[in-house]
Amino acid sequence: MPVRLLRYIVPLILLLTITCFPQGKVIVIIADMAIHPPGADYINSAIEKAIEENAECLIIKLNTPGGLLKSTRVIVTQFLQSEIPIIVYVSPSGSQAASAGVFITMAAHIAAMAPGTNIGAAHPVTLQGTQDSIMMEKATNDAAAFIRTISEKRKRNIEWGEDAVRKSLSITETEALELNVIDIIAKDINDLLEQIDGREVETSIGLKTLHTKNADLIILEMTFAQKILSILSNPNIAYILLMLGIYGLFFELYNPGALFPGIIGGICLILAFYSMHTLPVNYAGLALIILSIILFLLEIKIVSHGALSIGGVISLFLGSMMLIDTESILEAMEISMELIIFIVVLTSAFFIFAITLGIKAQRKKPTTGIEGLIGEIGKTVTKLSPSGEITVHGEFWKAECLEGEIEEGADVEVVVVQNLKLKVKKVSE
Repeated sequence: MPVRLLRYIVPLILLLTITCFPQGKVIVIIADMAIHPPGADYINSAIEKAIEENAECLIIKLNTPGGLLKSTRVIVTQFLQSEIPIIVYVSPSGSQAASAGVFITMAAHIAAMAPGTNIGAAHPVTLQGTQDSIMMEKATNDAAAFIRTISEKRKRNIEWGEDAVRKSLSITETEALELNVIDIIAKDINDLLEQIDGREVETSIGLKTLHTKNADLIILEMTFAQKILSILSNPNIAYILLMLGIYGLFFELYNPGALFPGIIGGICLILAFYSMHTLPVNYAGLALIILSIILFLLEIKIVSHGALSIGGVISLFLGSMMLIDTESILEAMEISMELIIFIVVLTSAFFIFAITLGIKAQRKKPTTGIEGLIGEIGKTVTKLSPSGEITVHGEFWKAECLEGEIEEGADVEVVVVQNLKLKVKKVSE
C-alpha cells in the first residue's frame, strides 16, 4: 500500500515543485552599433524590462567600434545602479568592444567574450578629432580616471584598463581572461548560461545568485522609433541630411512655387537638426558650410573670376571636417572622409556648371528686342535709295542702306538700329 501511494505522491511533488519554482527568464538584447543616445535609451529600456519581468539577468550581446563618452557614462551609471545582474557578452566571433565598448564591458557584473573577439581602445585619430595637447591630455586623464573607477568597483585589472585608455591597447579574449579583464569565455549563449549558473553577483540592492541553466530567453529588439533615431544619430547620415536640407531650401528660393524641393529640404533639415542634437556638433563647422553655399550662390550673381567659388570649396571642406567635434580622441564618432570629398566635389561641380551656364548666357548674342535684330537677314520691300522699307522676321521696318542703292526684293543684313530705323547692307551672293 505505501509503494502504491508513493507512485502518486512523487509525480505530485514534482508537479508542485515546477509550479512553485517556475523556470527563470533571461532578457537578451543585441547592441551591434556605435554608442550614442538612442543606444543608451535602448539599454535603459532593456534594464527596466528585465526588472519588470523579474528576470534572472540581462545579457547584452555587444559589438561596437566605440561611440560618445557622454552616452557611455550614462550606460555605465545604469549598470552600477542596476537592481539586476547585467552580463555583457562580446559576441559573435569577429566582434569587438573597442573604445567606449571597453568601459561598458568592464562595468558589467559579469564580462564575457566569444572566441575570436577582441577588446581594447583602438581609438581613431583624424582631422575631425584633433585637439591641442592640453585638451587631449585633460580628456585622456578624465577617461583614465573613469576606467579606474569602474575596474576598482568590479574588481578587474585596473592597470590594463588605464593602459587601454592611455596606450590604446587591444587584446584577444584569451588574453583578457588571463589578465582579469573579463570573467568568462563562452562559445554561445547556452554555454554562457551554463557557466554563470550559480554565480553570486552584487547588485545595487544586494547579493543575487543566478539561476540561468535552461532559462527562457526573451529577445528584446529596438522599437521602431529607437531604430529610426539610431540611424539618424549616424554622423554621416546627419551630414547628408544637412546638405540635402540646405540645397532643397535654396532651390525653392530660386524657383518659387516648385514646392517639392522646399518640402523635402525642410524635412531633411529638421531631421538633420535632430541628428546634431544627439551628436557633438561644432557650430563653427556648421557656419562654414552655410558660408560656402552663400559664396557659391554669390558667384552666380557677381563676376569674381572664380574667387568666390574657390572660397566656397575651401569653406565647405573645412566646415565638413570640423562639423563633428568629439570631446576626446577615444570617441569613434566622425564623418567619413570619402563622403566629405564626394559631397565637396559634387557641390563644386554643380555650382561651377551653373556658373558656366550663367556666363554663357551673359555672353550670348541677344535674340529678342531691338538688339536681337542686329545681324539678322531681311528683304527689301521697296528700293532703297538710300531709304525705303524692308521686312525682318515678318515685320515691316524703315531702312536705309549704308552705301549705294539696293533694288527691291534683295536680301539685306541689319547692321545698326538707330531711332527705330534699320541701317542695312546688301548681302553678297
